[in-house]
Amino acid sequence: MKDKLVITAALCGGATRKEQNPNVPYTPEEFAREARRAEEAGAAVVHVHFRDPATGLPSVDRTIIREVIQAIRENSGVLLNLSTGYLGPFLSNEARKTPIEEHSSDLASLNPGTMNFCLVNHSTGDIILDGTFENPFSMTIEYGRMMKEKGIKPELECFCPSHLQNALFFARHYDFLVPPLHFSFVMGVTGGVPFSLDILGAFVHALPPGATWQGIGVGPFCFPVAMAAAILGGHIRVGLEDNIYVDYVTKTLSQGNWDQVEKAVQIARLAGREVASPEEARHILNLPSRQAAPGPAGQ
Repeated sequence: MKDKLVITAALCGGATRKEQNPNVPYTPEEFAREARRAEEAGAAVVHVHFRDPATGLPSVDRTIIREVIQAIRENSGVLLNLSTGYLGPFLSNEARKTPIEEHSSDLASLNPGTMNFCLVNHSTGDIILDGTFENPFSMTIEYGRMMKEKGIKPELECFCPSHLQNALFFARHYDFLVPPLHFSFVMGVTGGVPFSLDILGAFVHALPPGATWQGIGVGPFCFPVAMAAAILGGHIRVGLEDNIYVDYVTKTLSQGNWDQVEKAVQIARLAGREVASPEEARHILNLPSRQAAPGPAGQ
């Protein structure tokens, strides 16, 4: 079981839009379709940001959250990972906890450090979006405690090695992180780190005993990071949040999250690893059974 590979499909994120790829989901029906097709292709987990169906803008409207989650649950058996991370430029830090206030998901992203989060033209050096992704320690502690209370497994999103060290600090001094920990190593965001085997190796070597991790590559790094993660014993995240192309060389747009998942399955097999089902992923990631998790029935 420990050698099986968990694939997560990040369905839409807080930034990608239909203007970039028409298959980015906005409506509950589109989320349900994407989750179902991603599961059929081999995904065990879906990572979800919510959108206003009319405008496509990021949303934490509680009705939208409930409708999307219900649609996914009714149409697939995937594990659910909700975002408390970057939800778009128009939502406050306080709003970021709304998804986990509303729902006791299997996992949720938890960010252990602040960083520059920028969009740049790498050819010219022009700064297109100059942003700061704020994650003060007090907010990480608040969100982490809420996750523990609700039986949600934190997925510790690390955009640079210092974020991993922050997570280890929290694990030493606070009780909201229960070992074994689960990490995501994000590579390719300007303000964070680019992808290289040396940098990924630095992340992996700093992991605490028993921890699990997945690689996340943004844009052209999506599948290179996936290949490295599969070889090094990690897990894989792909999807329209991180990457709009199924083939970056030819600039072939993904037809949905599912074709990126199919490519991740091929990568896993080339690395000699089998892909985990949702229930196998629950075991691998050390999650409680859904029936045992705190919260109202059905959540």
